[in-house]
Amino acid sequence: MSGKPQYDESAVVLAAIDVFWRQGYAAASINDLTAATALSRSSLYQRFGDKDGLFREALEKYTDRAMARMESVQAESPRERLRNLLREFLPREGRNRRPPGCLLARSCSEMTNLTDSARADVATGVGRQRAVLDAVLREAVSRGELAPDADVDALAWHFLGVMQSMMNMAQIGIALPMLERVIDVAMSAWPATKGAASATSLERTGP
Repeated sequence: MSGKPQYDESAVVLAAIDVFWRQGYAAASINDLTAATALSRSSLYQRFGDKDGLFREALEKYTDRAMARMESVQAESPRERLRNLLREFLPREGRNRRPPGCLLARSCSEMTNLTDSARADVATGVGRQRAVLDAVLREAVSRGELAPDADVDALAWHFLGVMQSMMNMAQIGIALPMLERVIDVAMSAWPATKGAASATSLERTGP
């Protein structure tokens, strides 16, 4: 025997993502995880060490997927891309198999329950999400869509906060049209430059 696991590790981690995403770190028990992953306790401990080890691998895979999704969103202008990024995470028909909200955001609310290493992983994941927004905003500055003195750091955190909040607001029944309006209001924080004023007007009035 090679000693390699006789199971699909990727499927195990995906199943663990679902448990942690739906229940949170603290509420997810070893019994929940073994039931979802179809691993025995001994196999889980042998491969991942403990619940924390499995959580960290699940969080890493989740973050990689979220990043791929964010980086796939494109548009003709940075402003359009930012709006599309926010809209990408709105609840849509056909996505109901996913748990509501965001595993990273949920993990942020459970920081006191996490190990130091897991807390660092959560911070890294959130930082990676913010970096995508930061890059869009800095491109906007370079293309003249944002003034050179725009507070890009604060804007990146602002838009990340909006994105995370919208995913959680959907859980309490906030309807899609209202969430679309939230995006409109959030985008008003984008400081208009003289050249961008007409584009903003067109964006609001539509064709």
